[in-house]
Amino acid sequence: MRVLFVLLLLALLPACATAPPARVDNACSIFQEKKGWYDDAVKARDDWQSPIPVMLAIMHQESRFVAKAKPPRRRILGIIPGPRPSDAYGYSQALDSTWESYQRSTGRHRASRTNFADSIHFIGWYNNESLHRSGIARDDAYRLYLAYHEGHGGYNRGTYRGKAWLQGVAGKVRTRASQYQSQLAACESSLPRRRGFLGLF
Repeated sequence: MRVLFVLLLLALLPACATAPPARVDNACSIFQEKKGWYDDAVKARDDWQSPIPVMLAIMHQESRFVAKAKPPRRRILGIIPGPRPSDAYGYSQALDSTWESYQRSTGRHRASRTNFADSIHFIGWYNNESLHRSGIARDDAYRLYLAYHEGHGGYNRGTYRGKAWLQGVAGKVRTRASQYQSQLAACESSLPRRRGFLGLF
């Protein structure tokens, strides 16, 4: 009986580990529920100088923190599931080619799009690329999202200008980043941290 219980518990662990946070609209709740995520976000911020609220807002928009998120399939004749519009995948909804560029650039060849730490690190890296390739300020969530969605080439060509719907989405990302920033200002000092070797972080 004990063996059966242990096997059942092990089977349930992956589902629990990848479940999205219960309250995705509150940065404090996200980090309080998901142990270790705050440290992952801090590392990404420190590596790329990308503000945590901005990275978190982009991830919220892309996947709602669903580890194995994929773009919805197109419908053929309105009912038959067709192909997906892209190979975007994971927390960051990074394309295969962009993820491979990130892996080559950073040497993180084992990084996974279904891993929160890797995904937020990727978003920080991409935002840093947006600074250097497109001149977008690190805290400009609106334009950083436009570049994230369109790619740096598309952003630099202004492909977003004819997409009112995308500009609206970017506005939502900017608003959410501001909300996350206000929330974190009230709770960041009390967020749980991992403890490293000999109890030192």
